[in-house]
Amino acid sequence: MTQTRHEIRFLLNGEDVRLPEVGAQDTLLDFLRINRRLTGTKEGCAEGDCGACTVLVGRLAEDGLRYETVNACIRFLASLDGCHVVSIEHLRGADGGLHPVQQAMVDAHGSQCGFCTPGIVMSLYALWMERPEPSETEIETALQGNLCRCTGYEPIFKAARAAAALGDPAADPLALERKDVTKRLEALADGVRVDVSRAGDRAILPGNVADLADVLAVHPDATIIAGATDVGLWVTKMMKPITPAVFIGHLVELRRVVETGATLRIGAGASYSEAEAALGRVYPHLLPYWRRIAGWQVRNMGTVGGNIANGSPIGDTPPVFIALGAKLHLRSASGVRELPLEKYFIDYGKQDLRAGEFVEAVELPLASAGVHHAAYKVTKRRDEDITAVAAGFAVTVRDGVIAEARIAFGGMAATPKRAANAEAALVGKPFAKESFEAAAMAVAEDFAPLSDWRASAEYRSLVAANLFRRFWAEQGAGEVAKLEGV
Repeated sequence: MTQTRHEIRFLLNGEDVRLPEVGAQDTLLDFLRINRRLTGTKEGCAEGDCGACTVLVGRLAEDGLRYETVNACIRFLASLDGCHVVSIEHLRGADGGLHPVQQAMVDAHGSQCGFCTPGIVMSLYALWMERPEPSETEIETALQGNLCRCTGYEPIFKAARAAAALGDPAADPLALERKDVTKRLEALADGVRVDVSRAGDRAILPGNVADLADVLAVHPDATIIAGATDVGLWVTKMMKPITPAVFIGHLVELRRVVETGATLRIGAGASYSEAEAALGRVYPHLLPYWRRIAGWQVRNMGTVGGNIANGSPIGDTPPVFIALGAKLHLRSASGVRELPLEKYFIDYGKQDLRAGEFVEAVELPLASAGVHHAAYKVTKRRDEDITAVAAGFAVTVRDGVIAEARIAFGGMAATPKRAANAEAALVGKPFAKESFEAAAMAVAEDFAPLSDWRASAEYRSLVAANLFRRFWAEQGAGEVAKLEGV
């Protein structure tokens, strides 16, 4: 019989917390503010968009204790089993006074109304620990997920630059406590199944991946929760019940990102942040695209597998992964099967996922010579916005002729989908402007997009055509010059 524990256990600042009654829908933000009266963490948007609720969560990874910024408003309490939660109240300087980041914010006048300030401080604190002397790009990245309507950000940037002179991260209490916290978390990591509930709202944390398959065999209709960047909104915005919920973010086996001689395998539980470095090595064209997916907090929470598994037609990863020829590893208690990613999406809200089955990993072939890649994300605002149109291009050129074209779009149909007519217009044709102009015209035959508040059907169609022209403008001239020996 499976060994089961009936309480959630974690560290909150310096305190050990044990909770026998936890509902699947209970959020970290409510627990901090209501149960523990730690009101420095604010509720702004309740959808992981504004960053006012930012806290740090430390967890044991295969490379040691890792702290990440997360949005407490959409982080479920049950997912914190075995973690260390750090709120703004835990920050302090070496002398017990203001932390260097807090002092820098005071000195630079980085706070006005103050509502968003705790979340900003926590984001800058995480940056300060990793990069005490950050670049402008690193500061921008750290603050992507924090909205401020008062300061115009320049004072906050000044604070980020000034914090390094006010203190050494090695002397920070969180750094000094690291060994002790690691030991305490290791003592909590018993590897058993956790099953808790409150008022009939049930949360299950499998002990390992095999146990996950067993749990889903019994509860095939359970809500699987990895990062909760989608499911969190089901609760906070839609008031949708999710019980029983099966949490998988703690399963180390699902978080692994492994590069072999021929493939890159990304575990379904790997966050965007965890997958970024390996993806950047294998497919450098994805890095700018990747860093436009939400903000830092959401990339720390959201998972590659979750973005695929939920089947959204505007998910960021499916179009670019389909273009790369990705395949899925789907697992259940009956075994594992492989499926090309493009065949996973059947219709709106319908995926090729059998009862009790879950996405275990996505596998990408390594980049080949002669293939031109591109990834495009079109949104209303540049950062932290939901996609209106996304596209992935992989065009193979041999001796000046297009030998293969894999081009996929999101936001253009009920599912992420390849542009078959546009691909046909390219294959066998010269790698030339005229070929991509023909593809731009042919893509209209591939899609009949809908109008919504993100974009009209006409806009989406025009964008899709123009992305072929953009691809040629960015990649064509250099290739032609190379072929002509210029």
